[in-house]
Amino acid sequence: IRQHPSLNFAVDPKDLKYRFNWNAPIVASPHDPSIIYHAGNVVFKTQDGGVSWEKISPDLTRNDTTKQGAGGGPFTNEGAGGENYNTIYYLIESSLEAGVIYTGSDCGLVHVTKDGGKNWENITPPNLPESTIHSMEVSPHEKGTAYVCANRYKWNDFRAMAYKTTDYGKTWTSINKGIDQEDFLRVLREDTKKPGLLYGGSERGFYISLNGGKNWDRFQQNLPVVAITDLKIQDNDLVAATQGRAFWILDDLSALQQSSDMIANQEEMPEVQLFEPKPTVRFGGGRGRGAQFGSNPAYGVILDYYLGTAANDSMTLELTIMDENGRTIRTFSSKKDEDFKSWAGGPPAPKTIPAKAGVNRFAWDFAAQTLPGVEGAYVVGNYRGRTIPPGSYKAKLTMGESISEVNIKIVGDPRKKFDPAAWASQEKMLIRIERNIKEIHQAINDMDKVKTQITAYNNLLKDNQQHQDLYEAGVALLEKINLWESNLIERRQKNGQDIINWPSKLNADFFNIKGAVDGSDPVVTKGVKDQMTDLEGKWAGYRKDMNALIEVDIAKYNKIFVDKKIPALMTAIRP
Repeated sequence: IRQHPSLNFAVDPKDLKYRFNWNAPIVASPHDPSIIYHAGNVVFKTQDGGVSWEKISPDLTRNDTTKQGAGGGPFTNEGAGGENYNTIYYLIESSLEAGVIYTGSDCGLVHVTKDGGKNWENITPPNLPESTIHSMEVSPHEKGTAYVCANRYKWNDFRAMAYKTTDYGKTWTSINKGIDQEDFLRVLREDTKKPGLLYGGSERGFYISLNGGKNWDRFQQNLPVVAITDLKIQDNDLVAATQGRAFWILDDLSALQQSSDMIANQEEMPEVQLFEPKPTVRFGGGRGRGAQFGSNPAYGVILDYYLGTAANDSMTLELTIMDENGRTIRTFSSKKDEDFKSWAGGPPAPKTIPAKAGVNRFAWDFAAQTLPGVEGAYVVGNYRGRTIPPGSYKAKLTMGESISEVNIKIVGDPRKKFDPAAWASQEKMLIRIERNIKEIHQAINDMDKVKTQITAYNNLLKDNQQHQDLYEAGVALLEKINLWESNLIERRQKNGQDIINWPSKLNADFFNIKGAVDGSDPVVTKGVKDQMTDLEGKWAGYRKDMNALIEVDIAKYNKIFVDKKIPALMTAIRP
């Protein structure tokens, strides 16, 4: 689909009908994706996928034929078809105005058309020497505002040469204040939500401007010192292409967008400031590092927040996730839970949130509160709380008397369409499952406390003939409780291999069905519903047995204990 499919090997560029840069622009119109622009030394336009091309500009380069000889000369001929000079290096159409197109050449000329190519104006910034127009940006907020990044490193000149116009190129302002000496911007982009917030990729790193380019500040963070060749904002993330050091992504620009005015005006930030995150797609999988290179974004809703002072033992930072009605879904703290005990097959340690002075970042993984365990018991299952469905939520950050609250929006996978009723049905089922797991584990933990008491008394009474009846009642009661408990949990399992040695019990069955329901497809199957009916029926029976233990067996044991008037604390009992 080339405009002029000629064989260009060993042909001097001055003799070609069209000269194309090795990186010749191919740009789809932001207003009509069927319109494609392609640029050589002139601009072409197609609306039929390249079957035919319309030339919509004259030569927009210096067209200096003295610099259009054999590539690589005089040493060797590199004329493989792409070693051309006096070509259009960059082309961009305004997202606000169809037909307003800017071009920049590899020889330092800037042109604009306001009528789709019928008429062109040379708007090269005054005194800009022969250079490469590496990139251009058209403001997504203000008509007539555009930016140019030129460079002359091929001339061994490393000056910064970035310019801004607000009147379609009639006048230009140099915007290089703050760029390091012998550094230069290769590319800049204006924030799509915040006018005047600019991101700059340079030969040696990254810059940011909070005031439309009047001055720049380094914003290197953990980015390598490397040439940045292009920047793109996608889904409110900033993507940087670098010269040989991979792609880098700054996830969620919300914090910069929402704080830029305060920083630019040197206003004092609040003691606690939670920034509202971008709408977050709820997706499954993709957690952790990639197979070989790079890493995936943090899984969940990314929350950025500012703290005037760091949290400490006396001033704890707390994060609360709530539904839109204010009901708590999950809580986090900056303070480590010193009482937490871990064991194989048990719940994970509670996550702590970072709380240093300055900007912090934490990702809520869409999950409700972690489920409780049974101390020391291995359970095949995931204690992670249910995944919250798409919808509107709130986040509240509290430290001392300072509180900051923002809204959270979670959206479903855009590739899939589900009835909102399906999400509601899934969550209802997950809440039922979690309620059963909590009830079972709470019942076991409560009975463990009873067993501990009985065991302690039996250790004191086992050699005392006067109280043998109470000792034997304790032994019998322990056997009954252990038998009841054996239907709910398998304590002989100690690791993943043991699950094939001893069958898992009712609590694991609920964990298993939770895993079947808690997925990106919210439809609850008939098989799940039938299994839930069976499991809840079993738990109802065991709960009835538990109540009988409490109301009959434990009550009977207590009566013997009371009748004997045995003190709560015993040092020694003699016949």
